[in-house]
Amino acid sequence: MKRLVFVYALGLTFGLAFQAPAAEPARPVVSILVDQQASLLQSYTGVVVARTETALGFPIIGTVAARPAGTGDIVTKGDVLAQLSTEDFDADLRTAEAGVTVARAQLRSATDARDRAKELSERGVGSATRLEDSERALVSAQARLEQALASRARAADIRDLATLSAPFDGVVTETLAEAGATLSAGQAILRLAAIGEREIIIDVSEDSAVVRAIGDRFTARLLANDGVTAAAVLARIDPVAERATRTHRLHLTLESAPPAFRLGALVKVTPAGSGHQDIFVPLSALLDPRAVWVVDRSDDTIALRQVELGATSGGFAIVSSGLTAGDEVVIKGIHSLKEGQVVGPRETE
Repeated sequence: MKRLVFVYALGLTFGLAFQAPAAEPARPVVSILVDQQASLLQSYTGVVVARTETALGFPIIGTVAARPAGTGDIVTKGDVLAQLSTEDFDADLRTAEAGVTVARAQLRSATDARDRAKELSERGVGSATRLEDSERALVSAQARLEQALASRARAADIRDLATLSAPFDGVVTETLAEAGATLSAGQAILRLAAIGEREIIIDVSEDSAVVRAIGDRFTARLLANDGVTAAAVLARIDPVAERATRTHRLHLTLESAPPAFRLGALVKVTPAGSGHQDIFVPLSALLDPRAVWVVDRSDDTIALRQVELGATSGGFAIVSSGLTAGDEVVIKGIHSLKEGQVVGPRETE
């Protein structure tokens, strides 16, 4: 009897040992719905600047006598911005004017001499050689007058260059020299930004630049007051990257921006929504060769799907084919999944 009990207990023990293990619970997955990727598009911080801004200076050497315009001043076309000391220029102009007076007197004398020689030659009491000499002297006098007039015009132009006027309506954004400073030819004395079209400049990485095209639309918000917005359109992409940062500069033209978008204001720029929108997936969701795990919620299984990619931007890739809006794509733990595996509920990061 004791032996039967022992055998029964031993069989029961081995039966329990070889019992099938319990099924593992379905593994939850971290995934996204690709039709929600518009909210993941990268935003940029930019600065409002004038479409036209230039550094102004004198094309001649001189000492600054006055600089009526200062930083922040609003000026109109033709307003005097700065003035050089004109003492030397006035002296040169007076010298040139005196040269014109002398040249005109010499021309009158040469003309009179030629007329007398011609009259005597016609009467037969003057030699032909004397007439030829007088005509050559007249031509020389005419050339000296033209030269003197050119010198006076040049002196007058240089005198005018001593006054720096605004080439367009604008605002002075920076002053670089004060009265009394001696400037070399071409040295900037101030910077003038045109009042008119404003734009936003943003610096982006190369992979962000390649996904942008002229005409792309954006929404700009003031960092100081995100309730103030304006539409902007991409007008130009600098073809050469900045040497130090290796970033490309994008120029966005503001459209009917409110006055709050002042020059120098910081703004946050995001791509505007449109009728057609690319599908983005995080780079962390991509396998090599290019494929992603897609969840079929009809039976909670996953399947590997091949995709074709476009450019990448800010940790995301554009999917040109292979996915449709609403597909659920796994973005974490992709290397530990198997084809047809049953997965649990969707979780977000």
